[in-house]
Amino acid sequence: MAFSAASLMRFAATSLATLVIGFPAIWGAFALWYQAPGGQSFKTLGVLLWVGFALILLIALWQGRTAPAVLAFAAAFGCLLVWWRRIAPSNDRIWADDVAQMTAGTADGNRVTLRNVRNFEWRSDTDYTQRWETRDYDLERLNSVDMIMSYWNGPAIAHMLISFGFEDGEHVVFSVEIRREKRESFSEIGGFFKEFALSVIAADERDVVRVRTNVRGEDAYLYRIRIPPAAMRSLFLSYTDEANALLATPRFYNTITVNCTTLVYHMMKRIVGHLPLSYRLLLSGYLPAYVYRVGGLDQRYSLDELRTLGRITLRARQADRSDAFSADIRRGIPRLDPAELPAEAR
Repeated sequence: MAFSAASLMRFAATSLATLVIGFPAIWGAFALWYQAPGGQSFKTLGVLLWVGFALILLIALWQGRTAPAVLAFAAAFGCLLVWWRRIAPSNDRIWADDVAQMTAGTADGNRVTLRNVRNFEWRSDTDYTQRWETRDYDLERLNSVDMIMSYWNGPAIAHMLISFGFEDGEHVVFSVEIRREKRESFSEIGGFFKEFALSVIAADERDVVRVRTNVRGEDAYLYRIRIPPAAMRSLFLSYTDEANALLATPRFYNTITVNCTTLVYHMMKRIVGHLPLSYRLLLSGYLPAYVYRVGGLDQRYSLDELRTLGRITLRARQADRSDAFSADIRRGIPRLDPAELPAEAR
């Protein structure tokens, strides 16, 4: 019986050591695949050597040489982590055209000047006229904030845009984007492994909505946000500050921790105080349910009604090149009743 119990304990310890080696080994393989220097052949060679090394250690582990296997892997993995931490983000790359410039802003009282506001004329995803503009905004005339959710990969995944509207009907949209290099495409897995830089882009609403609905075939929904005017201005300035900070100190995008949803969550948390955590912050497609639950959407309607009224995909395609694009996509979406705004807005 003692022998059997000892065997069972050795098996459990070996299994645990297998996990201790196995999961970091898998992470290391992905890290090498996405970040190892050199071309694809060098990356492949690096991954194969790393996986082969890990397999040899696992075989040694199950042959009873636990301590040497674990110590050898710990040393190798430690070297890998040192290399990983030395991979720093940079703004000095040959970027894809739509993220080639970085938005920056300066504020003088309530007057804000944004540089590199994107206003592309999109004909297809690869055919477009590039325009980067400098625009001025008077935050005293800021009177609305809308959240636009654009879905391209099922109901759980969406890209969030925040649109600021002014009394004259003008809208500027802030979008937290991956900053990918030319010939790179988005990868959820790559987003965990320092594949992309982080970028805040300010864009003309017709550019950034139309490219998603009319060019890329995404499905978009617009929700009017219940937010006091002072918080509207603070959020606008927070986006400006974040864009300036990324220009000065680049950061990596992360699929989970640093993306279009979590960045806005942290900005709003600084403005309004406590906001509850929720899985919907990670599954961005469900973010409207989170915002509705915390009272950020029009409470006169159910969330399903707001979703139906706010579907702008068809209206955007019909408006297409209309000079009144922003007004056209909002037709049929109820305006917020001032009496329904948070108390500090009245």
